[in-house]
Amino acid sequence: MKINNSVTSISIPTGDNQKRADKSAAASPGPAAPAAENVHLSSLSSQLQALESKFASSGVVDAGRVEEIKQAISDGRFTVNAGAVADRLLETVRELIQSSRERTQ
Repeated sequence: MKINNSVTSISIPTGDNQKRADKSAAASPGPAAPAAENVHLSSLSSQLQALESKFASSGVVDAGRVEEIKQAISDGRFTVNAGAVADRLLETVRELIQSSRERTQ
């Protein structure tokens, strides 16, 4: 299978549902120049950025624990607690069923 990477035109939807074709992309084989567009971000975007910063700075993963588990796997002494896995799986299924019921009501 041969993949053709040439671009003949690019359509960019604008806010007023019109489309523009970037004809310069068809004329030059190089990368297309970015179109000048105005971008307006809602207040939700700043909230999202704040959350992203918060999560990026928080210790979501315990690197020491990860290394400990890696070493246990390498040494062949890592065991899986099947009962705990089954309990948490059942808990997750119950939560999914409950949230599904709440959405349908």
